[in-house]
Amino acid sequence: MARGLLYAGVVALACLPVSAADDPTGNWPQWRGPKRDGISTDTGLLTTWPAGGPKLLWEAKGAGKGFASLAIVGGKIYTMGDSLSTANDKDEYASCFDAATGKQLWTAKLGAADKPGGYDGSHATPNVDGDFVYYMTPRGVVVCLKAADGTEVWRKDLQKDFQGKKGDGWGYSESVLIDGDNLICTPGMPTHTLVALNKKTGEKVWSASAAGDTGAGHSSVVISEIGNTRVYVQTTSAFVLGVRAKDGKVLWTYPTNDPKRVTAVIPTPIIKGEYVLAAAGYGKGAALLKQVAGPDGNVQVEQVYGFTPAMANKHGGLVLLGEYVYGDKDDGGGIYCANLMTREQARNWVVRGSGSGSAAVTAADGHLYVRYASGTMALVKADPAVGYKEVGTFAIPHATGARNAPSWSHPVVTGNRLYLREGDWIMCYDVKAK
Repeated sequence: MARGLLYAGVVALACLPVSAADDPTGNWPQWRGPKRDGISTDTGLLTTWPAGGPKLLWEAKGAGKGFASLAIVGGKIYTMGDSLSTANDKDEYASCFDAATGKQLWTAKLGAADKPGGYDGSHATPNVDGDFVYYMTPRGVVVCLKAADGTEVWRKDLQKDFQGKKGDGWGYSESVLIDGDNLICTPGMPTHTLVALNKKTGEKVWSASAAGDTGAGHSSVVISEIGNTRVYVQTTSAFVLGVRAKDGKVLWTYPTNDPKRVTAVIPTPIIKGEYVLAAAGYGKGAALLKQVAGPDGNVQVEQVYGFTPAMANKHGGLVLLGEYVYGDKDDGGGIYCANLMTREQARNWVVRGSGSGSAAVTAADGHLYVRYASGTMALVKADPAVGYKEVGTFAIPHATGARNAPSWSHPVVTGNRLYLREGDWIMCYDVKAK
């Protein structure tokens, strides 16, 4: 009864009116947005924030424990977590919320909760495709649900069905890719390094077998086009690799574990034309590769520069704006700005901001939205010549800064709104310029 009264209070807060002139539906269907690059197409946003941050439109409970970000399509928010405050058990659930009010619309049990590496809850962000939404649990179970009500359609276990394995002890974090009729994901290991599954049935279409793979990382697959060849680019615990989309042929690999084995590979690669920027944390750095078209649909790779420690990134992600890459240097909370092609670092960056710990970065309308693990949100002008300059900060509600519950969920900017996930809570802010 107490839980019911609390939830009723949250819903009442969530139903505060939203101006009909604004569009809260947005278009952020998957991890890091429509193009998986962490860049919002919104314009006309606030260039500074008032004291205390932009206007909080609503907040709602029921997302559960975890670091999964949010997918937002058609006025609905999708995420996942365990131990939901709106459930009567500690299991892992998919959940759906109304984007205009925060009201929880449905939940669907995915399975038993997991705590890989001592960190609570889900890691992966759902992918919404038409009438369906796709999830990856920390145990490596891929689940397809109906977007309307959470009814389960199919599931596959990457470890049991494809002998997959993680390259570290922190569980699966990949956000699956939907491309045409297929779902692409990464079981890991040499036999089924990547697989394509029919998105409607879950049946295997092809497997990409990369000799020497040591297990899946945490990265998510991105798409590149080289000549007439569509290439899936991914990083595992062993290497960066390119896989031909039509048949799963491994076209090229570039090692991440030589000369220094990486502890975990987390950032999603950045694609710019034929170029691939792949990064890892724990001092490893970032490397720039160039894909070159060959005969018969084959593609080779050339090194532009090798792993550069000054461009390391653990799990806050990198964004490319113009010719410059922005991201947290490893997980130290200092945002760097580096020229993509030359590695040259812009001056007056990598300075201490208002927050501390790892910083997750999303870009919109010429600004960086920087979320620090300590629970601070910052707006930063994305200008190599200016340096790191905060033009607004606020303390994220409900952030604890606890070791197993830091503010790691990546921010989402869409439909003139800033959405934040803080464990069980989701918050929605109005960031449209008046």
